[in-house]
Amino acid sequence: MKKELACLVIHGIGRQTPGFADGLVAGVSAQLETLGHDPEVLAWQSVYWDDILRPAQDAYLEAAYQAADLRARGLRTLLLNALGDAVGYRQLPSGRRRGGEETMTYRRIHARVREAVGALYHEPLAGRAVPLVALAHSFGGHILSNYIWDSQHRPDKRLSSFERMNWLSGFITFGCNIPLFTFACTEVMPIRFPPPRLPARLKPHARWLNFFDPDDVLGWPLKPINAAYADVVHSDERINVGGPVTGWTPASHLAYWDDKRFARRVADFLDTLL
Repeated sequence: MKKELACLVIHGIGRQTPGFADGLVAGVSAQLETLGHDPEVLAWQSVYWDDILRPAQDAYLEAAYQAADLRARGLRTLLLNALGDAVGYRQLPSGRRRGGEETMTYRRIHARVREAVGALYHEPLAGRAVPLVALAHSFGGHILSNYIWDSQHRPDKRLSSFERMNWLSGFITFGCNIPLFTFACTEVMPIRFPPPRLPARLKPHARWLNFFDPDDVLGWPLKPINAAYADVVHSDERINVGGPVTGWTPASHLAYWDDKRFARRVADFLDTLL
């Protein structure tokens, strides 16, 4: 079936498997059917990067737990994964390149994003450019924001317009913590959204939607960062995700993936593009 819309999904902090987005894809597909769409018109592609940072983190955790009687191991592991991912990636936020260095890890993770976008373009889309929606969880929002920034300010002319993110019609961030990476900067600028080269017919429908659960301590609104973010982020949308237990705790940070209410909100936006 001819694909009408492309969806790129990237995970955030915490241990992940290559199938991390399966629950979200299934949930959004089911909701699209209720809206009268055949979910087969969507081309999905995930960006899996956890294996780049996991080996070093796991090696240290194993050695540390053998060497010392440490308490709260579950929380310690979560914090080490979260902080380790951020420090390992280590790049200044979009808009502040001076004085910062791109680490090898930064380049390796961005290479995964580039490969995923290329896979979308060359395989299910067969070289056809269609509207692209990027869905980014947690730290993945920071990664994808940097990737889009680089594509807009240092475009690789060897890539197609689609692969240079010029067809980005939707940016859905959830449990996003971009604000945490802005405080060391004297000048913080977001990506250009909608992209300047987005076809004119798509610009009226383009949206950056940021979802956050108020119990998710790692998910934050983006508009308060500054006036520039307030201008490009269409809305910070409060949502409750998770079950009767996890939904009221910081564990809600990981609950977006399988939450039917979040899947419905995503499907509602995709409906506007379809």
